[in-house]
Amino acid sequence: MTASKESQTTRRRAPAMSPEQRREMIIQTAIPLIAEYGAAVTTAKIARAAGIGEGTIFRVFADKDALLQACVAEALSPEHAIRELDAIDISQPLPVRLAEAGEALQAHMSRMGAILGSLGHGGGKHPGTVRGAGRAESTARIRAALAELLEPDKATLRRPPEQIAALFFGLLFTQPRTEDEPDLTPQELVDVFLHGALSGGAK
Repeated sequence: MTASKESQTTRRRAPAMSPEQRREMIIQTAIPLIAEYGAAVTTAKIARAAGIGEGTIFRVFADKDALLQACVAEALSPEHAIRELDAIDISQPLPVRLAEAGEALQAHMSRMGAILGSLGHGGGKHPGTVRGAGRAESTARIRAALAELLEPDKATLRRPPEQIAALFFGLLFTQPRTEDEPDLTPQELVDVFLHGALSGGAK
């Protein structure tokens, strides 16, 4: 092989991934496919989407069920949502901070719903119980991150930031669903949360 051909081969070769990096890449590739196809998705399809050989999946995961378990655990994990909350600029006005938090948390819930809903109705074998942080622990961590966003306005709040965070979290995920009225947008929800149900002209 000539020097120029060796150079071209070197340029085309992707940097080697660590096992953990490859595991994360496979999970992130698989999640949208699981949301679309449920547990019926094949490892061959996931491998093609990831640009790897199918055998590479089984060098990282014992079997398909282990991959599905890891994907569900990732979708249920609060880590991504907490990183999004931590990244919100606390110098912004409170309504802006809360609206951004609402968007991040609604995206988190949509992600969870897509994965769990597809596994429940998409055919194939369900991966079973997923190990990891419990719902109560995840909720507590998200509320704590919300409370930190409220901390700069602590002096103007009627209740402690932790309690306000719990109220906002509850309102965000318990909107009454009706056929005639869509869910409130995060901005609309924040407006109702901060200013109440009465319109500006009400007495």
